[in-house]
Amino acid sequence: MRLCSIASGSSGNCIYVGSESTHLLVDAGISGKRVEFGLNSIDMTTRDIQGILITHEHSDHIKGLGVLARRYQIPIYATPGTIRYFEENASLGKLPEGIFREIHRDERFVLGDIEVDPFRISHDAAEPVGYRFNQGGQSMGIATDLGTYDDYIVEKLRGLSVLLLEANHDVRMLQVGSYPYYLKQRILGERGHLSNEAAGQLLCRLLHDNLQTVFLGHLSRENNYAELAYETVCSEVTMGDNPYCSRDFHITVARREEASQMVCC
Repeated sequence: MRLCSIASGSSGNCIYVGSESTHLLVDAGISGKRVEFGLNSIDMTTRDIQGILITHEHSDHIKGLGVLARRYQIPIYATPGTIRYFEENASLGKLPEGIFREIHRDERFVLGDIEVDPFRISHDAAEPVGYRFNQGGQSMGIATDLGTYDDYIVEKLRGLSVLLLEANHDVRMLQVGSYPYYLKQRILGERGHLSNEAAGQLLCRLLHDNLQTVFLGHLSRENNYAELAYETVCSEVTMGDNPYCSRDFHITVARREEASQMVCC
């Protein structure tokens, strides 16, 4: 199984997850042209994609979804609440009949040779989910747009080989920044986004000997930067109540505008 972050940030998100025979996207929050360019960088094309799994309906996760669905007839997998939002708001434009595939939180399903496990996340959207992918004894997870986490989230992300985890903002940068008060409160709230510190604290609960790679993703353009997110998370890991230090793992920041290096497990 393999994972490549094609784009990750507050302005657009798209992640490839696949195997030798199964090729999926998680979200399509960038233009169709950028999706194609990102896939080309890992020797694939959009025509290879067999399904698009949606985390939630915010524009930075669905910006290019309508175009991809119309042009390539790619099935869209989403929760009932997310599908209902699309149907009621027509935010994707006119789509091919029967393009949606309804999925449910905590109900695993199989696409090709990959088992998909959608799980509940705390975010201000209709019915948002994160995803865990299992194949051949290996697992990968994607957890962004989390206002908070609990034991349920920890359990869903336990034992992964590869994790893409939100490290959205530095709390101090957000507090003194130019965002209006209501937006700051939204981001800091329990249905908002994980700070760098919170990401590091969550990661401390997920560390194990076989964890290979951690991508820090969904960084805010205005309230974070890559070096700060990396250093803060690494500090939390090294100083945290666990037997590891950050050097024990490959921790890196997913790129905002271009594909990150593909990782396999």
